[in-house]
Parts: sequence; structure tokens; C-alpha cells
Amino acid sequence: MKENPWLYTISSKQKLLHLNLKEIWQYRDLLVLFVKRDVVTVYKQTILGPLWYLIQPLFTALTFTLIFNKVANIETGSVPPFLFNLAGISIWNYFKNCLTATSDTFKVNANIFSKVYFPRVILPMSIVISNLVKFGISLLIFFGFYVYYYTTGASISINRWLILFPVLVMVMGLLGLGMGMIISSLVTKYRDLKFLVQFGVQLLMYVSAVMYPLALMRDKLPRFAWLVEYNPLAYVIEAARYMLLSDGTLSINGLIYTLVVTLVILFFGLIIFNKTERTFVDTV
Repeated sequence: MKENPWLYTISSKQKLLHLNLKEIWQYRDLLVLFVKRDVVTVYKQTILGPLWYLIQPLFTALTFTLIFNKVANIETGSVPPFLFNLAGISIWNYFKNCLTATSDTFKVNANIFSKVYFPRVILPMSIVISNLVKFGISLLIFFGFYVYYYTTGASISINRWLILFPVLVMVMGLLGLGMGMIISSLVTKYRDLKFLVQFGVQLLMYVSAVMYPLALMRDKLPRFAWLVEYNPLAYVIEAARYMLLSDGTLSINGLIYTLVVTLVILFFGLIIFNKTERTFVDTV
């Protein structure tokens, strides 16, 4: 009697760069389930619930406006400072949320990973997708204030390059995914890294042109401008403000550099993640 062939084969012997899109598609229902879990459970037992999606970017933008624009006198040209900061914070928060959440993938989900099989990369992917919901809410807040400032006579306009805005969002998500997978893999062996992530993200924000124009760093602190110019995030945030407010510059070379860096980090992130998932249960 002829034996029936196996439908699926689960093995730890895989290539380092293994991204089986067909298998991920087969587990798409699980991906959707994780996305719903991430969106619903974050603020499920809080008093204000989803209102935190509104409160966090608003208070951060207000704080930046008071400190950097009113106290430090950072000029934002014809763009209202609050709207300038809100645009930068909205795109930055998407990257930050993707990075910080994916950087703890193995540790947080160790119990799930050790009991049942599914493509491990689904979990960091679900984080990137679920954060799009939060980012969408931030954009709604931004456009609400945009309409208010526009009707009150502010000199702002949406640039024709806005059609490429989804590409910027995708780049930020992939960059956060790649960096997060690298950090998550290293944390399984070097626990000290988890204490440095939050601190490192805060430092990274200050050299990513979130609360100031990119040109300001070149004019005021030319000796340290390289810290920003070699930071791919700065070009994305500057380009986002240019598209949304027609303020700043759109550096094609800078965006190409950002795309190359993103693909390289994502490539190494997948390699390290796939290598770590085979043995991480023994070290977590």
C-alpha cells in the first residue's frame, strides 16, 4: 500500500535567510489574530482606553512646542510650531513603536514559541501591521489640526510628492522591523540590551530631526551635523514634513541612502532572527 505524502514538513534545518511567504500566507489567520490582539489588549484595562492614542502625540507635540520653540527659539518658518512637531512625532512614533515592540519578541512570546509551531516572523510582522492602526489615528489628529490652522490663515500646503507618503511609512516600518529583530535576537543572550533600548531610542530621536528642521543642524552645529546626515530616519522625517507641509527639503539621494540602509538592516535582521529562533528557548 502506497503511503500518503506529508502535507507539511517542520524542521529546524532551514536556510539562514528563510522567509517562506507561502507558509506565512497559510498562517494569515493567525497573523490577523495577533494584529487584533495587539490593538485591543494594549489599553484594554486602562481608564481612558483608546484615548491614549490621541493623548500621547498631542501632549508630546505640545511639550516639544513649549521647550524647543518657545524656550529654545527654534524657528519653523511659516509652519505653526505645534503642527511642525506633530508631523514629526507622528511618523517617529510609528518607527519607535515598531522597534521597541519587536525588540522584545522572543522574551515576551517564549511560552507560545515553546509550545506550538508557526512561522516565528509572523509575530514581529503583526506588530508592524498593528502599529499602522495607531499611526492612522495619529494622522487623523494631524489632519484635524491641519484643517484648523489652514482655515485660520496659516501658510501651509500639501505637496504633490504626498503620493509617495505610503512608501515612507513602509520604509519606517521595515527599518523598525529589521532593527527590532536584531535586538530581540541579541537580548536572548545579552539581557543588558533590554535596558539600553528605551534609552537608545530617546537618544536616536534627538538626532533624527524630529523637533527641528534638518537645515538647522547644518547651520547651527556643522561639526555635529554628520550625526543627523548619516541617520536614515532624519531623511524620512524631513521628507514627510515636506510632503505634508511643503516645508523643508526632499533629498532624493538621502531617501535612496535610507532605502539601502533599510534593506541591509532588514536582510541581516532576518538572518539573525532565523538563526536565533532555533535555539533561543534554551537561553530565554
